Amino acid sequence: MRVPKRLMLALGLGVLAARKVLRAPYDLSGKSVLISGGSRGLGLALAREFTARGARVTLLARDAGELERAALDLRAGGATVHTVVGDVTIKADLVRALEETARVYGGLDVLVNNAGLIQVGPLENMTEEDFREIMEVNAFAPLRFTRAALPLLRARRGRVLMIASVGGKVAVPHLAPYSVSKFAVTGLGQALRAELSREGVGVTTVCPALMRTGSARHAEVKGKAEQEYALFATLDNFPLVSLDADKAARRIVNALVRGEAEAMIGGPALLLRYAQALAPQLTADLMALGNRALPGPTTTDRGVPGASVETALTRRNPIKRAAEAEWNEG
Repeated sequence: MRVPKRLMLALGLGVLAARKVLRAPYDLSGKSVLISGGSRGLGLALAREFTARGARVTLLARDAGELERAALDLRAGGATVHTVVGDVTIKADLVRALEETARVYGGLDVLVNNAGLIQVGPLENMTEEDFREIMEVNAFAPLRFTRAALPLLRARRGRVLMIASVGGKVAVPHLAPYSVSKFAVTGLGQALRAELSREGVGVTTVCPALMRTGSARHAEVKGKAEQEYALFATLDNFPLVSLDADKAARRIVNALVRGEAEAMIGGPALLLRYAQALAPQLTADLMALGNRALPGPTTTDRGVPGASVETALTRRNPIKRAAEAEWNEG
């Protein structure tokens, strides 16, 4: 079917106008930013970056003590901070966090869907319940939070930041539930951006590679737990593979400010994305080959926190210890 030239022109102009609106630099000075999982790790790094650019932040997390320490850290640098204790899987807590943010700051400009779980171990030791649990936290919670926040975001033509992962572009062995959930997040981010743009709400999805946030100790580990955790925690803090949390946060916020639809954060993330796009068969074969070098499954499906299976190798890692102290992961 031949498309009339006038229609093609109108569509082209419409696309250009939409891109101009969504890609216009976004001034964060004085903006109200709500960050889920904001008490430690990447959430805290993002809070520091947002407040350094003049934003006022609300931090949502489950642990009151961690929230208080994070707030003290930020206020010491002159930041304006409000905290809300809540669980992202409980809708009433999400609504309360939004109400608190609107009450304290008069509205909401940026919603950051950062809270997440990570499970490490062989697929054989992962249960269906593991997949359901991580989907609730990593995928359904951002969906619920964004939908609940829309009236506030529409009022200020605000923005949504979706924290996905390179694992949401390329499935990584021994991170099956995590990869499935992050694939869902990247798809959700694309859908939200397409549908909310006409309402003036911009959506940016970021896919970081490994970051030195100190969060490995909070991962749930299955299979040969000590071996799994030692490998994961070491790679998570290896300079050539992982990125400093503050640098990652800066690049993530830059992507939001620029209005990017999607951004890969870190060299390994870019490399994997292009490898998957240009050579999907080779990438799949390399992942399968890499899996052969990982620890095998066990006869139990019981998971344990990473912190409970620390070894001399992980305890003595100075980079890991410094990241845990810096980002409130103790």
